[in-house]
Amino acid sequence: MNSRLVNENPIVYPKKQGRVRTDQSNTDEYSSTNHIRDIKDPEHSELTLEDLRVITKESVEVDDAKSYVRVTLTPTLPHCHVPHLIGLCIYSKLLKSLPTRFKVDVRVAPGSHATEAAVNKQLGDKERIAAALESPYFVDLFN
Repeated sequence: MNSRLVNENPIVYPKKQGRVRTDQSNTDEYSSTNHIRDIKDPEHSELTLEDLRVITKESVEVDDAKSYVRVTLTPTLPHCHVPHLIGLCIYSKLLKSLPTRFKVDVRVAPGSHATEAAVNKQLGDKERIAAALESPYFVDLFN
């Protein structure tokens, strides 16, 4: 993305094996995690959000009965400059992968980012999210 990296040497964690789906459900925690585990980090395109533990199986909550998915992301640095973009990528992937009845909520983990409240406010603004997901810049970046 930029020629100067903010986090030049991120910690890379071992990849956990994906769970093979044993039923037709597309909405349990494991399948929701599998939908987003391979999203590439915007700053380190060779690494995934899972490699950096920006997302984990534990950070994905699914309530099938209430048609609700919440993802809590943890930026690699408290001053990470791309949590908004990471959140948009997660939103986009889940909105394309899950049945339309699901409400998706993406948040920054408490205490994990210097501007946590501002990032969460932006990620909670559904009109802003919808506009960003239609933006040619975002579509090109995501594809």
